Amino acid sequence: YMGTAVTYGSGRGIVTSTGAHTEIGRIAEKLKSMKEEATPLQKSLAQLGRLLGLLCLVVCAGVFLQGFLTGGDPLALFMTAISLAVAAIPEGLPAVVTIVLALGMRRMAERNAIVKRLPAVETLGGVDVICTDKTGTLTQNEMTVVRLYAEGCDAEVSGSGYALEGEIRDQDGTLIDPEGTLSLRRLLEIGALCNDAQLAAEKDGAPGIIGDPTEAAMLVAAYKGGIRQERIASIRPRVAGLPFDSVRKRMTTFHEGFSDSPVLALVKGAPDLVIGRCISLLTPDGIRPMHPEDRDRLLAANSAMGSEALRVLAFAYRAFEVIPDLNPEKVESDLVFAGLMGMIDPARPEARDAIAICRQAGIRVVMITGDHRETATAIARDLALMPEGSRVLDGSDLDGIAEEELRQLSESVRVYARVSPDHKVRIIEAIRANGHVASMTGDGVNDAMALKRADIGVAMGITGTEVAKGTADMILTDDHFATIVHAVEEGRIIYANIRKFVGFLLSCNIGEILVIFLSVLLLGPRYAPLAPLQLLWLNLLTDSFPALALGREPGEPDNMRRPPRARDARIVDRRMIRTIAFQSVAIFGTVFAAFQIGRLVYPDVLMDGVSAPHDGARTFAFATLLLAELFRAFSSRSENLTVFETGLGGNRSMVQAVALSGVLLLAILYLPFLSPLFSTVPLSLRDWLVIVPLALVPFAAGELQKVLFRKKVRID
Repeated sequence: YMGTAVTYGSGRGIVTSTGAHTEIGRIAEKLKSMKEEATPLQKSLAQLGRLLGLLCLVVCAGVFLQGFLTGGDPLALFMTAISLAVAAIPEGLPAVVTIVLALGMRRMAERNAIVKRLPAVETLGGVDVICTDKTGTLTQNEMTVVRLYAEGCDAEVSGSGYALEGEIRDQDGTLIDPEGTLSLRRLLEIGALCNDAQLAAEKDGAPGIIGDPTEAAMLVAAYKGGIRQERIASIRPRVAGLPFDSVRKRMTTFHEGFSDSPVLALVKGAPDLVIGRCISLLTPDGIRPMHPEDRDRLLAANSAMGSEALRVLAFAYRAFEVIPDLNPEKVESDLVFAGLMGMIDPARPEARDAIAICRQAGIRVVMITGDHRETATAIARDLALMPEGSRVLDGSDLDGIAEEELRQLSESVRVYARVSPDHKVRIIEAIRANGHVASMTGDGVNDAMALKRADIGVAMGITGTEVAKGTADMILTDDHFATIVHAVEEGRIIYANIRKFVGFLLSCNIGEILVIFLSVLLLGPRYAPLAPLQLLWLNLLTDSFPALALGREPGEPDNMRRPPRARDARIVDRRMIRTIAFQSVAIFGTVFAAFQIGRLVYPDVLMDGVSAPHDGARTFAFATLLLAELFRAFSSRSENLTVFETGLGGNRSMVQAVALSGVLLLAILYLPFLSPLFSTVPLSLRDWLVIVPLALVPFAAGELQKVLFRKKVRID
């Protein structure tokens, strides 16, 4: 089918249909009618919108009905209802949420994490399990062969990385010449020929590679043994091959030019699988049959290397008269064992620190690798990833475990070894079935399904295939594990900031509702303290600028020392409801007092023979409410810390937003062409001396509430 990813091999295709008639065309048609599942944030905001809309209808209808039954003017009642409707809806909330998420995506991109879907930014903040590959993510992916094991030879290889300097010495330190050891020579030859990598110098002259780091390490080891890839490949050319795949865990190439046979099949792969297919072994004196005790000895040598955190590959070969049918089961059997290579891939220093941060943040890190159990365990212990007594599962264990048992085991297992892509899918499904928000890393074509099943699929930008990148929600441009942790940290900051500005906007809006609703109930429909246009100004401009600034708030010091939020956590929880209620009442009390003081300073006037408040009284209330909301913005910068602990200069955007809103307030009050439009009057210095202290009351109440109800978070 068109769109299918070809992972290896060659062939011919015949076009049978095009466009919408192809399978991918039919899928595209179906996708048009499919709706993407809403994220928890989107669901919370939608629910909040419905609740506010219902509240708006009830309050507006109640005020209108109460006023109408008491003989109020229908036009005045209608204007009051409009005022309440304007006050109830936080008009800037959807735009602020989108802008904050987009800014978060940009910040993540600056830290080498490219997020492809906007809602994924929010999901990252809730991740409590990170499933990660080992090679290249937790380790440096710069393999170095340090051990060579062949019959009659147990050698160590000096040197580091892809530098060609180094020697091969036995356990006594004696220099070894591979030309004098048949089994060692054949081991290095297979490593150089059954290989798709190339050595190439970087622009700065430093050693570099083209291809897989593991294969490049074999070329370097062969070079140290006097075998040059270019020369031996020309003498013994490749004539056919079976590429590596994750099911067989082997690779085979066919070569001519050997003295042993017209065609030699060279095999490399997972030690347990390759050794199990050998019937003979190559010794310094020639080939002899492999006995059960030989097989046990070789597997023990493999385990010993693995326990030293070495990645081990086995090498073997088989002679043919002609190129056989390329059937892996037939070709990769009855092999002659040549030897083992042990490679080290040092752990990334930053990975240790990142795992420690995850532990503090209550995030569980799970290593999922195709390497041997001993190798994976050694690396996990080196990174302090695996607690003492923790169980390790490998692919064979997973094959014998039912789904329910895997769900239970997944809560305690930190390392999965020798896993296939299908195993990855089962693991991520088991973790998610327990209610966790999980991320999964992958780089291969076969990882696509596991990436899709995870809450956050993470693809490697350097080593990852295009299929993996296309499926993932996030791409790491540097392939580092620490980048995932940085992205989760940024996701937490963004979610915390969304809570801050949602709490800020709701406390302001509900405070405005109380100001209008209770004032009308207490004083009558004509005595609404704020005009509709003033409320619209507050909601669209005064509140939106500080809300945007709250979205750019830096993370708090304990951001990565808090436990992850639950999958079903509501953005408006009990704590926020308590804060909103407290602040809304404080805002109402302050603004109502300001309005009453304003009526004393600017006595009521007669309109159409009926008493009504002077514009000066409304200006008193408007200025007090606006300043109270700006002061409230500073208090909203943290749910736990007071302004004295966070300081005023930690967020320049907030200072600029408050300053801009303040300047616009002065423009409305003192510019002659704006003042009539907003029904305001210029205020005197004496007025300001009353307004500013009043506006500080909700701010002071909010700071006192933090001290009294401070929530301490501890993670054992």
